[in-house]
Amino acid sequence: MKRALAAVAIAFLCLVLALPVAAESLFPLDKGSMFADRKARDVGDLVTVIIVEQAQARQTANTSTGKESQVQVGPGLGVLADLIPLFGMGGGDSYSAHGQTTRGGSLTAKVTTRVIEVLPNDTLRIEGSQSIVINGEEQEIVIRGTVRSRDIAPDNTILSPHVADAEISFVGTGIVADKNNPGILTRLFNWLF
Repeated sequence: MKRALAAVAIAFLCLVLALPVAAESLFPLDKGSMFADRKARDVGDLVTVIIVEQAQARQTANTSTGKESQVQVGPGLGVLADLIPLFGMGGGDSYSAHGQTTRGGSLTAKVTTRVIEVLPNDTLRIEGSQSIVINGEEQEIVIRGTVRSRDIAPDNTILSPHVADAEISFVGTGIVADKNNPGILTRLFNWLF
């Protein structure tokens, strides 16, 4: 009987002292599935753009013109035919010009951008910039554009050729950049001549 009474007392004690217990999941629902990728898809998410741009332009122009003309006047028939000699005149001109322009450039960089707008057709508008200062020279890379979310790799990177309506600018300021620009007198002479 003592054993039965002890068992009832312990059971009663457990029921009385038991507090409500709240269980938390190891996999919270608001964080998404642990099996889902963590690709950018919302405003504020980060996407690293790997810029690999090369531009080549070549233009060639050739112009060639020419003209020749001759005029001859003779005495005609009549009494004065022997007195007036044959008169002739001729002329001509020619023009030739050749020109060629070749321009090229390349840019390789990585810039992390931020999603600023999610469009309804599963595309994202991104925008970002990066500033680097080396020995007093500031260089800034700015990129804007639209990307498809399916083109973004699982590590949230995308190549710049996959950025639609891409605006990529690379601007430098400082002593070296100032020396690359012509002076005011040079610009004045170029404008005049």
